[in-house]
Amino acid sequence: MSSTGRHQLMELLNNLRIETRVVEHPAVFTVDAMMDYLKDVDGFVTKNLFLKDKKNKLWLLCTSHSSQIKLSDVAKLVGAAGTLRFADEKIMIEKIGVAQGCCTPLSLINDKNNDVKLILDQNLLRDGSWIYSHPLENTATLGMSVENFKMFLKETGHEPKVINVN
Repeated sequence: MSSTGRHQLMELLNNLRIETRVVEHPAVFTVDAMMDYLKDVDGFVTKNLFLKDKKNKLWLLCTSHSSQIKLSDVAKLVGAAGTLRFADEKIMIEKIGVAQGCCTPLSLINDKNNDVKLILDQNLLRDGSWIYSHPLENTATLGMSVENFKMFLKETGHEPKVINVN
């Protein structure tokens, strides 16, 4: 199965009439490295973790870049089987079409069978806010309003589990 890439993602967002703001930057592999290029954005830059539980159920956790995450607490809040831990990169590529360093909620466009459950930090969903994450590659960061982000998730068939991470 071939994965949707940045170009196809942008076409979908355009077709949905979703306004975006894109910041191009060199490839980055951590949120900390990315923040140097996003000092002027207004909104939430996401930290995204691709996880699995004891029964190999897959989860994508999206929270603000500055959040302190306790995976044991998140696992309890979402009803995961046992603790959550990082899933292998091979599984991430297979299920959401991106490699390490490129994980993003926008990669759910590639999760056609809804194998991945989305966990969103409630702080990201403040009305009027913008959410920034990679557009399927780590050489740019794409922002959209919370309302448009919700529209994108609906289009991909992903109903998020909203929790308070902190």
